[in-house]
Amino acid sequence: MSLACGNGLLVLACPFRSTFELMITLAVDCMGGDFGPSVTLVACRQFLDTHPDCAVVLVGLPEALAGFSHARAKVVAATEVVAMDDAVEVALRKKKDSSMRVAIQQVKDGVAHAAVSAGNTGALMAIARYLLKTLDGIDRPAIATQLPNAKGGATTVLDLGANVDCSAAHLLQFAVMGSALVSVLSDEANPAVGLLNIGEEVIKGGEVIKKAGELLRSAANSGDLNFYGNVEGNDIFKGTTPIVVCDGFVGNITLKASEGLASMVGGFLKEEFSRNIFTKVAAIFAYPVLSAFKSRVDHRRYNGAALLGLRGLVFKSHGSADALAFEHALTRAYDAARHNLLDRVQARIAHAAPLLRGADMLPASLEAPPLNQ
Repeated sequence: MSLACGNGLLVLACPFRSTFELMITLAVDCMGGDFGPSVTLVACRQFLDTHPDCAVVLVGLPEALAGFSHARAKVVAATEVVAMDDAVEVALRKKKDSSMRVAIQQVKDGVAHAAVSAGNTGALMAIARYLLKTLDGIDRPAIATQLPNAKGGATTVLDLGANVDCSAAHLLQFAVMGSALVSVLSDEANPAVGLLNIGEEVIKGGEVIKKAGELLRSAANSGDLNFYGNVEGNDIFKGTTPIVVCDGFVGNITLKASEGLASMVGGFLKEEFSRNIFTKVAAIFAYPVLSAFKSRVDHRRYNGAALLGLRGLVFKSHGSADALAFEHALTRAYDAARHNLLDRVQARIAHAAPLLRGADMLPASLEAPPLNQ
């Protein structure tokens, strides 16, 4: 059971209400990822120590969580685990008491504000969509994450693999959801949106991209979002716009290519500085610069992808995340819940309803109240 507070958050009615009341509560799939509890439990403890207004619901096999104790943590038992190589059908239909599913169920039941998992991405999306359903006006959920840029911040890119084939209207939906996400995480009321293309010119791109550009320009003219225009792949890392929209096929390739490039550059630096005694000495003197560089491009600082478009908050951590990376995923989920991401997404979708109806994506009955962002 849950009650709405004045700030839009939930007051949790549960057996440990005296401790968790008015707190942001995260449900954590402790068994997910390559390392399971050895990483997730360490990250949860670090997160709780730095967020006194937050509580966690730890979901997993009882024997794996037996040694964890914290005043703001509760353990919920699950009897199954979704493996990283499990098929979606297995995770959804056969493992109905998996830690992943039970964690998302906590969100559906109002026990937690958001769920976080490092498990199988396909299974997580399928289970989350099955249990939580999509928001009114959203055809397909999207995966959004951040990539570091040259301005010292991060560029939010979506979709990153949930939807391989997208229509122009789907890309418009992604832009609206991404705009809501970035406005929550950065306190920027109307962040600019770029449409990923092979050139900045309006005439470039396939028919879907051209149509999406028209819809996004119409949305900008009606005040539904701030559309910058077409952007190219290098603009992601320049920080040209805080948000870049693309289909899941292009987005996933972009993500994996950037991860591979970062790994290669890091490997080259390590190899060159380890070449001989002189380069090793040079590495000692260059350590402050190398350390600062590593911190700026450290992918762990950007861990935590939001599954946008659902009737509940779900965040996906990288499967190979260590404790620091998983803690960042928890922090992203916390920030989204604290700033009422769901309400903001719904408000933006409703405000853009006339435009989306024109694209034959929304029912005519959906109301569009004023956008108060």
